[in-house]
Amino acid sequence: MTRKPNKPVFVTQPALPPMEEFSIYLNQIWESKILTNNGPFHQQFEKELADYLGVKYLSVFANGTLALITALQALRITGEVITTPFSFVATTHSLWWNNIKPVFVDIEPEYFNLDPKRIEAAITPQTTAIMPVHVYGNPCKVYEIQQIADTYGLKVIYDAAHAFGVTVNGNSILNHGDLSILSFHATKTFNTIEGGAIICHDEKTKRRIDFLKNFGFADEVTVVEPGINAKMNELQAAYGLVQLKHVDEYIAKRKAVVEQYRDGLKDIKGIRFLNDIEGIRHSYTYFPILINEEEYGESRDEVYERLKQNNIYGRRYFYPLISQFPTYRGLISAQTENLPVATKIAHQVICLPIYPDLDIDTVEMICNILINRKI
Repeated sequence: MTRKPNKPVFVTQPALPPMEEFSIYLNQIWESKILTNNGPFHQQFEKELADYLGVKYLSVFANGTLALITALQALRITGEVITTPFSFVATTHSLWWNNIKPVFVDIEPEYFNLDPKRIEAAITPQTTAIMPVHVYGNPCKVYEIQQIADTYGLKVIYDAAHAFGVTVNGNSILNHGDLSILSFHATKTFNTIEGGAIICHDEKTKRRIDFLKNFGFADEVTVVEPGINAKMNELQAAYGLVQLKHVDEYIAKRKAVVEQYRDGLKDIKGIRFLNDIEGIRHSYTYFPILINEEEYGESRDEVYERLKQNNIYGRRYFYPLISQFPTYRGLISAQTENLPVATKIAHQVICLPIYPDLDIDTVEMICNILINRKI
């Protein structure tokens, strides 16, 4: 029998930097008494973060959802936007908050990203943009999506909440599309407790984004946009500066956890996991597995409950589909028959615990629970 852990093991756990390193920044903040409003750490963090990510222009935000909402405003998106049902609700909520109609398109079965082959059929005269998600940090088929966008004159905004530090042949995935949005929520690979960012490609766009996130102020007496308050404060920025010193270590530890899972689960019939893609530097934000009930002998939900009985709290991520929530299920594009792949994956997926401090014994125990199929 596998011994259950004394404490609950959750699907993720924040990576915290050394307190003594953060304290140095806190002392400077206390001395300066500058807490927000584009302070020195805010400016320094934007520069160092852009350098780390390999992008030209970047604006940091109080959280990723505000960054999504502001990105749509920055590009003046209206009408309809084609997006995925297989994501966290913030993706689609950002459209709703901008009075934009989401149009759901099915996903591809390999890595669960928006399927480019299904995009064109969903385009109407009201379509103004495509909002794909790099699901679990695996890159979308960016060149195919961009070709469609160019053909129809559409903008492309990537929800890259899972894709911090992801590169393709050495180039940041964030450099694709018109804008990319990051989340620095506490549970992400890189966190600033709460936080987010918009990546853009020119100074003019960054200036507009910076106006929008600060009430629309261009200077002390001039308001040029109906903006909101979405600024990152100095404590978040300072925390981010410390985290940048450790994020490569976090990613390396996450990779080790993933490799142990893959080795432990590779011979279990009915369990599928995602492998690394050649040429991609992954961030290992999540470790999803798919449960084939017919082959494995248990449903995904039965596995989920059995893990809980052993104090292991996985997450059915993403279940249910966004398109099944009351706000969206009345849309024609939300109908199940239009989304067969997403519907299937949503009923099979469960994300196993992964974070830098997850010990090898716990990973082995989780694998044994899945191997034994009994408590």
